[in-house]
Amino acid sequence: MSGVVDLAAVKAAQEAKAKAEQARAEAARQGGGPGAVSPADLVIDVDEAAFERDVLQRSTEVPVVIDFWAEWCEPCKQLSPVLERLAVEYNGRFLLAKIDVDANQMLMQQFGIQGIPAVFAVVAGQALPLFQGAAGEQQIRQTLDQLVQVAEQRFGLTGLTVDPDAEPGGGQAAAEAAPAGPYDALLEAAVRALDSGDFGGAVQAYKNVLSEDPGNPEAKLGLAQAELLQRVGGLDPQQVRKDAAEKPADVQAQIAAADLDLVGGHVEDAFGRLIDTVRRTAGDDRDTVRLRLLELFEVVGADDPRVAAARRALARALF
Repeated sequence: MSGVVDLAAVKAAQEAKAKAEQARAEAARQGGGPGAVSPADLVIDVDEAAFERDVLQRSTEVPVVIDFWAEWCEPCKQLSPVLERLAVEYNGRFLLAKIDVDANQMLMQQFGIQGIPAVFAVVAGQALPLFQGAAGEQQIRQTLDQLVQVAEQRFGLTGLTVDPDAEPGGGQAAAEAAPAGPYDALLEAAVRALDSGDFGGAVQAYKNVLSEDPGNPEAKLGLAQAELLQRVGGLDPQQVRKDAAEKPADVQAQIAAADLDLVGGHVEDAFGRLIDTVRRTAGDDRDTVRLRLLELFEVVGADDPRVAAARRALARALF
């Protein structure tokens, strides 16, 4: 399990454990701590809209294993049933979240997935890769055993209580019963528009939220993603690549190619292309490229180490 080496860093482990303990203590204080769940609750379908609640927040209670799959993927059809069976067998020591990559491409890009099936885990908010491609059950069990051990020893996550007689969905009752926020309906409308390919509608829905709450982080991220998808929707990828290769000084050609790079999951290529263009330009052209790069930073997220590295490179290019 390649990610465990990184998680073993003392500082990172201590910080994540403290966050997990704080989250559990706050939930207990508000009377919203995790109750008993049914075996059916141990395997859930997750989309982009519910990712924060069902994966990031739940990872402060229990390790969340993510199965990235697609209907057309034959190896997925072999792996997914094994993971689902083991989730029940492990009796609450981990939660299995299934993500359809065709319907949730932004999550696929954010995790840097190059092929499926791909299996990740999120522990106390920290993501780590487990394995990619089909794997034997013995290897899967060994990986899960290591994950459970790391989660318990380093983060204090002992898993969920499973009651075979509990009604399915009981583990989410507190979250579902929480009152809706003032912008939940607009945000849900934006996500539905994204899922249906109505990028213009999604852009407007996110702007409606930001007009009332300019600092709303979900709306800011969603708007950046929707605007990116809207821009690339009408592009001819082959022509864009050709123009970018033949016209290195053409600002708009390089910007369009960077958008395609990012949508395709090639984050460093997108950032590097625009930083190189900043070096070659001046005046209004340079400012246009810089602003587009800042927009792409919003899409990827300020906490991503690739963004931090690109910001430093941009500073060197500018000054």
